[in-house]
Amino acid sequence: MWNFPLLPDIGSTGAYENDLVFWLETAIVVSLTFFGFALMAFLVYRYHRGQKVDRSHPPHHNYNLEYVLMAGMLAVGVMLFMVGAVVFYRLSVPPDNALEMYVVGKQWMWKVEHPGGKSEINELHVPLGQPVKLMMTSQDVIHSFYVPAFRVKQDVLPGRYTHMWFQPSKPGRYHLFCAEYCGTSHSNMIGWVTVMEPAEYDAWLSQGGRGPSMAEQGEQLFVQYHCAGCHRGSQTVRAPHLEGVYGKSVPLQRGNEVYFTMADERYIRDSILMPKNEVVAGYEPLMPSFQGQINESDLLKIIAYIKSIGNKEATP
Repeated sequence: MWNFPLLPDIGSTGAYENDLVFWLETAIVVSLTFFGFALMAFLVYRYHRGQKVDRSHPPHHNYNLEYVLMAGMLAVGVMLFMVGAVVFYRLSVPPDNALEMYVVGKQWMWKVEHPGGKSEINELHVPLGQPVKLMMTSQDVIHSFYVPAFRVKQDVLPGRYTHMWFQPSKPGRYHLFCAEYCGTSHSNMIGWVTVMEPAEYDAWLSQGGRGPSMAEQGEQLFVQYHCAGCHRGSQTVRAPHLEGVYGKSVPLQRGNEVYFTMADERYIRDSILMPKNEVVAGYEPLMPSFQGQINESDLLKIIAYIKSIGNKEATP
């Protein structure tokens, strides 16, 4: 009995589309390879020495055949590109209702933070049928978050935020790996993604009681690191207010030039660690750097807090 699966189990909706592209490309490659070898075998048999065929005027060109082959290969290539581009776009852009979670990779483990404040190590619990978006960063070297059953893999980089998303389609436990060599214990950087029924997931979240959410912890850190002293209406220091800033266009000044950037996670992180690189127009570069003082997990909590007040109107 055949008991050797060619591909991992399917645990997400995107896995079907990914496999479709894989099998389509495989079928085309196998078909062209078979056609090429079959044609070669026919020509070898038809024209090998000893066969009585007319060899007096061998053809040197057949433009019609060349045109057909070029047009056919171009059509196949464009078709594969379009199918791949559509699937890539669908698997790269998370839906608006995606449940956002935060992942920090470090030698040699995955730390996951849920919006409600619950955290776990080398485990990721998610609800069935709910799109899940992961915002990820590394605390040390390059890692790669890889769930074979979901057909998703994304590099996790130090000093940057990367994103990936998936929608679980079947309950169960699925392997989680680091797919980038990250040091001596790289092979031990493994874990599990557990897909649960929504009611079961809610019960799991409530185990141990409810603690402060990531945004609430971020607000505490915002005060602890004295950010509130300047960004909440200081009487002595004039600094930009943060209510309503997330997701908006921010004017920056470099010399006499004013340009704009999007206030996303990258901008907030760099503004905390390298505040003098991007100075808001109309303000002095007075903010000190927190490089080396705030770890990646706390940065994510502060960002979660700033995002939580992003729908509020900015204070003039």
